[in-house]
Amino acid sequence: MSRPARVTIHTGALRHNLRLARQLAPEARVMAVIKANGYGHGLTDVATVLEDADAFAVASLEEAVQLRESGCGKPVILLEGVFSATELDAVRVHGLQPVVHDQRQLEWLAAQTGPASLDVWLKIDTGMHRLGIAPAQTRAFHARLQDCSCVRRIGLLTHLACADEPAHPRNQVQLAAFDAAVVGLDGECSIANSAALMRLEATRRGWVRPGIMLYGASPLQESIGPDLGLQAAMSLDSELIAVRRIEAGEPVGYGAAWTSERECLIGVVAIGYGDGYPRHAPAGTPVLVNGRQVPLIGRVSMDMITVDLGSVPDAAPGDPVQLWGPRLPIDTVARHAGTIAYELMCQVTGRVARFVD
Repeated sequence: MSRPARVTIHTGALRHNLRLARQLAPEARVMAVIKANGYGHGLTDVATVLEDADAFAVASLEEAVQLRESGCGKPVILLEGVFSATELDAVRVHGLQPVVHDQRQLEWLAAQTGPASLDVWLKIDTGMHRLGIAPAQTRAFHARLQDCSCVRRIGLLTHLACADEPAHPRNQVQLAAFDAAVVGLDGECSIANSAALMRLEATRRGWVRPGIMLYGASPLQESIGPDLGLQAAMSLDSELIAVRRIEAGEPVGYGAAWTSERECLIGVVAIGYGDGYPRHAPAGTPVLVNGRQVPLIGRVSMDMITVDLGSVPDAAPGDPVQLWGPRLPIDTVARHAGTIAYELMCQVTGRVARFVD
């Protein structure tokens, strides 16, 4: 029998979440963000399931080529653009759409010859201060791109820093900066990420870019996926591999970091940081055993965690355990662990058996 740790990708949930994104912006087209191996869900699996998306967005040429080689014919956007002039050859061969966010990338495009076959996206830094040109540079960059013989169409996009807090004043500052920068320019616009798509109607322009919401986690602070009508697209499950009773005052795990205050029943689960479960998850982080919530106790080990089975006195080795999934929102686990759902999804390791339902 193989080790019981396993991750299951729920295709019905992915489709449901995409439908919700479309309902929120029925007039817009959907650029589904599937970078970082589909947020840990499997790049090509997610692209196949989300075939109703209008386009896909990834972070690198390698991800884009993998999509093309799997048979994906949808538009594919490179969110960080190209990292060298030589990558433009592959961009043209595979019909990809690079983002342009600095002078260097502009010069590489200007040096290209041949027919106008490239669709590009000009990224404007309206206040995130990560990637993008200054708003004051927008018209000059747009004009230069129009002069590039290889460029066919130019899209215009920006990224909001505080969309997860819809009332944050920075959102309106960035939106106003974008509108001022692009007024009168030709090109489709894209502003809304998952959080903006859900709560900032003014950002739902020609293209929306849902990411985390497609996988069932909340893009908003102080909420969890199910509260927003989202369905969990990933389950991380395992089993109890040992059950034992310990006396009051006995420590559990490395460093004796947790000590029992009473005689208690504890369980050992075959999951650990070697599988992607967060090592920094503290005692009290919720775990489901036989569908009932129990607290994590002791430090997370490479291959195992321990839980207090006081509320599941009939638990036995072989009983099912869910670390996150439809019955235990990943947002809840992430908050206990002091992180975000994105990280938990992306860090599940390759040694965990993977299934697609």
